[in-house]
Amino acid sequence: MTDPIADIGLIGLAVMGQNLVLNMNDHGFTVAVYNRTVSKVDDFLADNAAGTNVVGAHSIEELIGLLKRPRRVMLMVKAGKPVDAFIETLLPYLEPGDIIIDGGNSNYEDSIRRTAYLESKGLLFIGTGVSGGEEGARFGPSIMPGGSPEAWQHVKDIFQSISAKVPEGDPNGAPCCDWVGENGAGHFVKMVHNGIEYGDMQIIAEAYQLLKEGLGLDNDAMSAVFDRWNGGKLESYLIEITRDILAYRDEDGNAVLDLILDAAGQKGTGKWTAESALNMGIPLTLIGEAVFARSLSALKEQRVAAAGVLRGEASPFTGDQAAFID
Repeated sequence: MTDPIADIGLIGLAVMGQNLVLNMNDHGFTVAVYNRTVSKVDDFLADNAAGTNVVGAHSIEELIGLLKRPRRVMLMVKAGKPVDAFIETLLPYLEPGDIIIDGGNSNYEDSIRRTAYLESKGLLFIGTGVSGGEEGARFGPSIMPGGSPEAWQHVKDIFQSISAKVPEGDPNGAPCCDWVGENGAGHFVKMVHNGIEYGDMQIIAEAYQLLKEGLGLDNDAMSAVFDRWNGGKLESYLIEITRDILAYRDEDGNAVLDLILDAAGQKGTGKWTAESALNMGIPLTLIGEAVFARSLSALKEQRVAAAGVLRGEASPFTGDQAAFID
């Protein structure tokens, strides 16, 4: 059997998983990787991970054998049943004090259940939010760990090393990662974080609608407005990419935004936030309405039919355009 050499194991080599592995490698940690489709392990080692210290495993048993004690295994797989299935697959190979980490977008109630279940078997569990998308995972995400408090000391160095820093780009800055609480606290914080983002995006969508339909601005003019907003107190990633999307053209010079169907999907975290607020009796109207707006946008056929029946006369804006925008 191979001697334990890896600081952490990661299961799930989709883009988020791969990028987290490369981020950990960049910060001096040895990572052992496994994927259910084993060929992806070899492909990763031959391509994106070529020349790194990443170690591949072709079975769960081999993966666990590569890990230093206490063994730390991070799951980057689809939320729900796949997480539970991998936990059951891991159990025969783990020993008391080992740590399973779920880095997907799991429901916090599932993380509460998994914490209790694994602690009853002498194991430790962390359910952590990972925010920042593919780029963040590669170069510095925000990480929100919660679960078994005893586990934090064993992952703190890894997580805080790979996380984003404040000020941005300062390797000695404050890490965008700290322990947020027991049980499902990590995934609860991530859920609310995503819910807030739903609200932010709905505000941006309504601002776009007012600029387009109320003021009659074209895409370039709206892009200029968002560019100005991004230079002040509204500066943010979402305002920045809205500016860029409005200005984006395809190879034929057509505005790409005008070619995209106006129907939004959702992954569920905004809905979970609204449901949790209702269950707790907490008023959360902005996020609730943002979720409903996405549901409405998905009803494209019904909206088209309703527009033919309910359309009223246009009411052009006659006030001070600049003052309205400000």
